[in-house]
Formats: sequence, C-alpha cells, structure tokens
Amino acid sequence: MRIFLRPAFRSRPWRAAAAAVAAWICVAVPAHANPAYWQASWPKTDFSRTSVEFSEIFSGGPPKDGIPSIDSPRFVPVAEYSGAGDTEPVISFAHGGDARAYPLRILIWHEIVNDTVGGLPVSVTYCPLCNSAIVFDRRAGGRVLDFGTTGKLRNSDLVMYDRQTESWWQQFTGTAIVGELTGTELRFLPARVESLERFRTRFPSGRVLVPEDPNMRPYGVNPYAGYDSLPAPFLYRGEMPAGIAPLAYVVKVGREAWPLKLLMDRGRIVSDDLVITWTAGQNSALDSREIAAGRDIGNVVVQRRTPDGLRDEVHDLTFAFVFHAFVRDGTIHN
Repeated sequence: MRIFLRPAFRSRPWRAAAAAVAAWICVAVPAHANPAYWQASWPKTDFSRTSVEFSEIFSGGPPKDGIPSIDSPRFVPVAEYSGAGDTEPVISFAHGGDARAYPLRILIWHEIVNDTVGGLPVSVTYCPLCNSAIVFDRRAGGRVLDFGTTGKLRNSDLVMYDRQTESWWQQFTGTAIVGELTGTELRFLPARVESLERFRTRFPSGRVLVPEDPNMRPYGVNPYAGYDSLPAPFLYRGEMPAGIAPLAYVVKVGREAWPLKLLMDRGRIVSDDLVITWTAGQNSALDSREIAAGRDIGNVVVQRRTPDGLRDEVHDLTFAFVFHAFVRDGTIHN
C-alpha cells in the first residue's frame, strides 16, 4: 500500500484521516521495513551497512523520486523577480560573491535542489514535516554527490539518497544512515530562511530560483495547510519532548535550542558569543493554504561574534519534537 500524503491539516476530516493513517503506519510499516522489501527499487544500495534500525524507516507515501529534486535549477535576477510576495520565505545562501534565494513555495514541492553556488557544489534541502531548511556542501568521499528523495521518513524527517552510491542520508543530521557511505557526514553551510524582501535588500544583485515548468505543481500553495498548528506531528512514532508543545518552533544551534516564542518576546538572545535576533515580516510556509497568507513567524538571524565582527552561524528553525528526536542529550532553553 502506498500513501500519497498531500493533506491540508486545517480541517477536521483531514485531522481524522491523519490520525487513521498514522495508526496504520504504526502497525503495518515495521513489517515492510526490511531490505528484502526495498531491494527491488534499490538494487545498488548496500543494505548490509546501516547505523540505524530499519524499523525506524518507513514510507512517507511517494516512491523513490516521487518528490522530484531540482537538478538543473533556473534563476532570474531578484530585481526582475515577481513570483512571490515580499514576506514569503526563501532559503538564502551566498558564496564567492554569488547570492541565491530558493523560495519555499518551490522547495515545499521538491525538497532538494542540487546546485553550484560560487563554484561550490551544494544541496539546498527542505523537509516540510520538520520545517528543516539546511544547505549542505555535497562533496563527500572525494566526489560530488547528487541527491534525490527516497520517499522514506525517519522521525518524520526526509531521508535523501545520493545517486552515485544510492546510500540513504538523514536530512536533519546530514549523515548517511544506510549503504556504502554509512557514517559519512556532509558539511553544513550557513544559510538563512528570510523574507524575499530581506534577501532583496541584502543582495540587490542576487538571483531567485524559478520553476522550470510553472504548471508542474501549484507553486505558492501549501499542501500541509495548518500543519504547524497541530497538537501533535504527523508520521512520527517517537517520544515527545517534555515541557513544550511538539510542534512549537525552536531555533536549533548545535546541541542547544531556543523556543521561537521566547525569541519573539525578547527580540534578541545572547549566549556567550552567540547572538540570535528576531524581526517581524515573514510568512509561515506551513500555516495557510496560500503561503503568502501564512501567519507572521518573523525572520531569525543567528550569528557569532568574531574578531572580524558578526558571522552567520549554522542553525535551523525546526520543531521541538524534531530536536528532541535527533538531539537526545540536547537542551531546549525554556
């Protein structure tokens, strides 16, 4: 059985359906979580090598590459771009004088963009069920890797694969968990999720990702409407965090996290050399059906003080349950 999950969670019928599907997964998926079941679709994957229990991995619905990565990205100058509202979220990344924005209105439908920015091979990734937006250096093991989607999830997080060895990778940790490259770690690169307007202000000569075919998906529509207001996550069977709502946004930096609400209340948090700031003016990608109408969750900037001034730091605005699942000895500063 395949479950193609594109529900809007706002309505009660979808909430009931979500609960029913989640219950089915808890019972039925473990029986299929084994290499013998997967091997036909993954003949190149070395299932004798793994760092996790296979029972932790199950189908999110789409098959291999059912959520298609973008491998030949197209861009237009930000000054000419009119495909999104000013407060819509984009993943912004700059390297070697080359600044690019990847709108979540596109990433929510593709999840991975394989790109080269300023000569650096990168993968720009977004897992909607975890609201995890991460940019990786896609070089590993002496080669450049190209990533796609397995259609699998672990702890509700995207499981990617590289097309060179068909090893499986955990998006949230950047680590290969199944296959030839098991244990290999990708390098995280500093990036921001910010409004299109802020990107345009910071990089007036920057470029913005546009769809190859604007009609391929209903870009701008959020297929997970209402997800970040649910009382519990979808497609997750793990332990919930204590003292905080599972789907509360938290700012993850290393093994620490700060609730977004705390940051919004304070506007600025300083911890040793770490400086975290919040400014209003960015739509949630997971709230309303139309991303441009999503509630304002603001712009988060995470930087470290250095002798040369403030420097952007690797971070992630994710959910509390995700942080708890993957950073088990981590701290959420309530």
